[in-house]
Parts: sequence; structure tokens; C-alpha cells
Amino acid sequence: MTNDRVKPLPARDSDAYLRRLGERVRVLRSQRGMTRKALAQHARVSERYLAQMEIGKGNCSIVLLRRIARAIGLPVTQLVHDGPEPPLDLVLLSQFLERLSPAELADARALLSERFREPEPADRNRRIALIGLRGGGKSTLGKLLAERLGIPFIELDREIERRSGASLSELFDMFGQETFRRAEREAFDAILREHPQFVMATSGSIVTDPGTLERLLASCMTVWVRAEPEEHMRRVMAQGDMRPMANSARSMQDLVSILKSREPLYAKAEVVLTTTGKSPEQNLGELLRQIAVPDNRMRARSA
Repeated sequence: MTNDRVKPLPARDSDAYLRRLGERVRVLRSQRGMTRKALAQHARVSERYLAQMEIGKGNCSIVLLRRIARAIGLPVTQLVHDGPEPPLDLVLLSQFLERLSPAELADARALLSERFREPEPADRNRRIALIGLRGGGKSTLGKLLAERLGIPFIELDREIERRSGASLSELFDMFGQETFRRAEREAFDAILREHPQFVMATSGSIVTDPGTLERLLASCMTVWVRAEPEEHMRRVMAQGDMRPMANSARSMQDLVSILKSREPLYAKAEVVLTTTGKSPEQNLGELLRQIAVPDNRMRARSA
């Protein structure tokens, strides 16, 4: 779920950010031994403008910020970072990791996870999180799987609504993306504390928040429930959401684009299950074979 409406920051918050940005520019310039005049010359901005910016009075375009960042010699993303300055070791580690190939990065992440992750719960493979785009079949499959295993089924979106006392659309409309992502992380953390075992259906966009994705991969067995775009569209409309019919060609293009952009994120799952062209019972059987999780009900009958 996304919200395309851009909401301006409150004036007081914007002013505080501009002051932090100006101070960051001043500190970075000083670290490099650059005078204000030299930085202004290399960035092709006026010295007077740069002076205003450093005291938090300059609200410049992204193009000017890019020129200033290049003149200082760092990525524009680091210049406009909103928050406390990262520890030096984190900056150095980031620079080191940027030199690695994709395969080496995967190895480095595995090594770091093995060295520093929290001890895995004994029943980690009984904390099963289903990820994937809406319409893939997560809820239907999740309910069947939870019933078969004799453990709770949880829909993360419904848990967010229960805890916040508002619908997802209200959360987005009133508070925006940042507040929703925080509510999502808090609801997920609460589920981990309260439920040693569960099957959980997540939102399609949960993978777009790096912090939540990392927590998800570390604490749960993750399953990417995937389907062909046409199947996603058909299932969404079968659920009563007829909005895609308003502009079906454009809606399909948007859906394909979202799938393509999220594929590398969904692909971090331990298990991939394609549901297109199969019944829910067939998907359940295939998933049980892939995850090889003992059945609670079978264990109870044999005890």
C-alpha cells in the first residue's frame, strides 16, 4: 500500500532540518580544509548563498545540493541524511562494502549475521512469514498452513490496525509513510514477543523498509508467495477491489513495475512458492514439502 500524496514537513521541523544540513555542510567543508569561497567556486554557487545555507537559511534545489556534495567529495545521499551523524566506523564499513561485488556482499552479510545476530529461537522454523505482492495468495495459504500446523495465523496489517485504532488508509492519510512504517515495526516486534510460533501474512510493501526486512529475515522463516501479474490482478478484483478496472492497461503496467522493482527484495526469502495455476490445497502441499516443518497436530496425536 502506498500514498502518492506529498505532504510538506511542518515549518518548525523544516527549519530544524535546514539548520542541521547547513551545519553538516560547514563541518564537512572544514574537515576538508576548504574555505567557503573555494567550496562556492567548485560548486558553482555564490559565496553569499553558501553562507546563508550554513546558518540554516538556504533551501536549495536537489541540483544545487548535488553540486555541493560533489564539490565536497561525497554522495548527495550522505549530505542530505536526516538524523544524527553516523559513527565513523559505520562510514568506513559502508565504504568498504561498496567495493565488494554482489556475490561478495552476500557473503559479507551472511558472515556478519552469523557473528552478531541474536541467538535464534529454538522454534524459528515455526515462525513463518509470508511475503509477496497483494493477490499472491498469502492470506488463503497462511490460514491453511496455520491450521495444519496447529499454530496461530496472524495478518500483520490487521494487527497494525488493532494496535493503532485506525485503518491503514487512515494511518497513511493522517500521518504518512514514516508513521505507518514505525507502526508496522512496532506491531511486528510485539508479535515476536507474544507468539513463539505463528504463520504471518505481511503487507506487500514490508520488504521496502530495510530495517524491518532485516528483522524479518533474522527472526522468521520467510516464504515468497508469488504469482504471475495477471493472477495478482484477478485475485485483487475477486476480493472486491474494482479500482484496477478503471484503467486496466495502466494498472497492469504499474503492477508489473512494482513486481520488477521488488523482486530482488522478495528473493531474499528462504523459500519461493509460485501459486499460479494451482489450488490452495496444492500450494499448501508443496509448501509443506519445502519447509519440512513438523505438524503440531500429528505430534499431539502420537504423544
